[in-house]
Amino acid sequence: MDLYYEVSGEGKPVILLHSGGADLRDWTFVTPILAKHYQVIAFDGRGCGKSPSPTKTANYVDDLLSVMDHFQLDETTLVGHSIGGRIATEFALAYPQRVSKLVLIAPDLSGYTFSKPFTEWMQTIQAAAPDVDRMLELSLSSCSYRVVMASPQKDLMVEMTKHNIAKMFEWATWESIWPQPPAIERLGDLADKTCFLLGKEDAPDLHRIAEHFQQVLPEHRVIEITGADHKPTLTHPEEIARAITDFLED
Repeated sequence: MDLYYEVSGEGKPVILLHSGGADLRDWTFVTPILAKHYQVIAFDGRGCGKSPSPTKTANYVDDLLSVMDHFQLDETTLVGHSIGGRIATEFALAYPQRVSKLVLIAPDLSGYTFSKPFTEWMQTIQAAAPDVDRMLELSLSSCSYRVVMASPQKDLMVEMTKHNIAKMFEWATWESIWPQPPAIERLGDLADKTCFLLGKEDAPDLHRIAEHFQQVLPEHRVIEITGADHKPTLTHPEEIARAITDFLED
């Protein structure tokens, strides 16, 4: 297993999967709180942080499996943020017996069709390549980051995002493999062990994904975090950690 990871605390295992354009620093303020009660495993996804860049088409679900096998975990709680939530969802669908509980924080969802404004924003960022500073400026200008960019965590957000945008140009390929059919068609297969967290100020597309989860899985828990955007892990760590702990202890 060649991915960089950090382990904190003791107890039942909890694996944290960070958001896109980020690394395990996404969990800087959440990990110490959770580590009071659990064994917290945070790792840098392939091509992010201190982990090696992809040399071939990436399979993030397989990477998560390798992390679990490395720690000899038969079962764990997964906490996924944004694309980390997409990976966690796909893993829970592929290996349901290995996921005790699933916490999704503003997750991406394979098969979801993003709105035209969101798609155009992403295309604008991609068109700015390889100008890392311009890509960073466009990325952080999104309404999804208004709260974090006005917070004391702004410098961490900027440094982490810039590092990971720059690192993308070291990748041999940006291609990735995802299970089929897409998760949006299989959400009904998720067991009733899912908690959904979302910043109230996050982008409309993320709220629509939350609504879709709630339609398919009406019994799963949905918690909206007032005053948070797409980075509640940085700006509202106490609320995130409390919601996770309450869900795991329920």
